[in-house]
Formats: sequence, C-alpha cells, structure tokens
Amino acid sequence: MNSCDLAWQFEEAGSPLLLSSIAPPLNINENEIVVLNKAMGINPVDWKFIKANPLAWPPGFTPGVDGAGIVIETGASVPKEFIGSSVCYHQSLLLPGSFATYTVLKFQRVMRLPQSFSLSKAASLPCPMLTAIQAFNKLPSMQNKKVLVSGFGAVTKILIQLLHKNGVKIDLLSPSANKTEALSLGVNKVLREQSRCQQQYHAVFDAKGQQSATKLASYLKANGHLVCIQDRIEEPLFPAFTNSISYHEVALGSLHSYGDEQDWTELIKEGEALISLLDNQTLITDTPKVFPFEKLNEALTFSEQSNAKTVVSQSAL
Repeated sequence: MNSCDLAWQFEEAGSPLLLSSIAPPLNINENEIVVLNKAMGINPVDWKFIKANPLAWPPGFTPGVDGAGIVIETGASVPKEFIGSSVCYHQSLLLPGSFATYTVLKFQRVMRLPQSFSLSKAASLPCPMLTAIQAFNKLPSMQNKKVLVSGFGAVTKILIQLLHKNGVKIDLLSPSANKTEALSLGVNKVLREQSRCQQQYHAVFDAKGQQSATKLASYLKANGHLVCIQDRIEEPLFPAFTNSISYHEVALGSLHSYGDEQDWTELIKEGEALISLLDNQTLITDTPKVFPFEKLNEALTFSEQSNAKTVVSQSAL
C-alpha cells in the first residue's frame, strides 16, 4: 500500500475525523472513473453532517461532497479521453467522498476543466455553483423583472451574476454584505433590514431558511415565485384564491438519488459553461482559504466559524 493513500474518516457524530490508510479502488463499474484528488472543497453540509450524522454513516465512512483532481482510471464504457483530464465534482452524501486520495465517481457527473484551471479554485465550485444554477432555472424568463435575493454567500453571489446577465433587476437583503462588492456583481439596491423592502417582487430567492422565506413571501406579487435555497415551505402561506404564489425548493444533494441521467447531463453542461466564464473572468467567485490536507479538521472548523469558502489541498500528490 502506498503511504500516500489516505482518507479522513468519520468515527462518530461530533468527533474529529480520523486520518487512515486506505487501499486504492480495485474494481469499478463500467461507467465509473477514479479521480486522484488534488483539492477538496469544504461546504456547510460537510461539517453539519459530521456533527449530527443524520444519514447514519458507519465508522470508517469518508465524507466530502466537493473535489477536484485528475482522472487516473476509467471503466469500460468511459470515453478514453477522460484519462489524464482535470475534473471537479459534487459527490453524493451517501457515497465515499472527496476527503481522500481517491474518489470513485460516475463519469457523467463530473465537470471537465479548462487547461491550467486552478484545482483549488475548481474544488470550491461544485456545490455553490450547481445550487445557484438550480435556483436560477426554477423560474421562466425573468428579463426586466424585479427580484429580491436574501443572503450574500457563495451560492447567492453566483446567482446574482446569473440574474444580472439575464437582465433581471436585483435587490439584495443582507445586513452585512459589502455594498461595493454587491453592486459590482449586479445588485441594484442593498437593503439592510426587512422593513426596507417596500415593493412587490416577481420572485424572492431566500438562502437563509424557512423562517426567513416565510416572512419575505409577503413581498411577492400576486403570482410571484418563492425559491427556497435552504429548507422548504411545508404548507401554503396564503388562503386559497388570494395570493397564488409558486413555491420552489432547491436541493442539489437529492439529485443524486432522484435525478435521471438527463438531469445530470444538463446540469453538468451548465456547470462547465460557468467554469468557462470563470476561466475568462466574466464570472467572479471568492478566492478560497486553502489548508493543507493534514489540517482538514482545522479547515472544517474554520469553515464553520468564518463562513468563508474553504479548500483543502493535497499538495504532496
């Protein structure tokens, strides 16, 4: 066994991950690839699930939903040009993840990267970028419509740029957003508190949670759209035959279990298109804070405490 073949493994809820030696994957399915991870993105879902273990991970499970690296092995039905290519990906929470030397993935669910694209940057993208795409796609054409975005994090910063590029007029509700940054991304007006919302919007995109989304629904037009990027609305918020708003929920992780191959093909294609925009600097994302692989537990803590985009790098590989 190569001494570099390692994985950070779950032990029990609320405990730090343990670094263990692992064997390289031996048998993969015909539609799978093996990625040699060079960088791993850390998202809130990672440290939340490590703390609470809602999916009942067994001891020895490897977490991590986002990663980037080099394809080193392909199954029989995978196009041979995948070998040696750089990719980034979003892995299912139910499958061994990115916090390891290797990750096995379906080849249709990875995004191929432009030549010389930063793998640390790539590892920071899949979860927030694909979530932003899903949120944007919930609505029909919004050109010249007014929308409200609540929250100013990794997902909504990308979403704001997508909306702006498509001619949408955006108000941002955030008590702490950097106004200069928000305006540069395409925001029309920054509102510091809910009481400043004084108009009816075609759509509200909420990234705060059910309580926030519920409060903001009153600012929707009669046939408006409420898009929940966190949580969901369990029951209709208005009596029948009054405000007939449409309810939308975004859940990237569920696509692994409930999405079909067409869903993934379309999402991956759109993800690769946004990566091209990042490559030519017509889309902007935050530069992640990078930790070495051996400090992954510290990186998880930093992500939780700072809310900053965080990446772990396998610089030794």
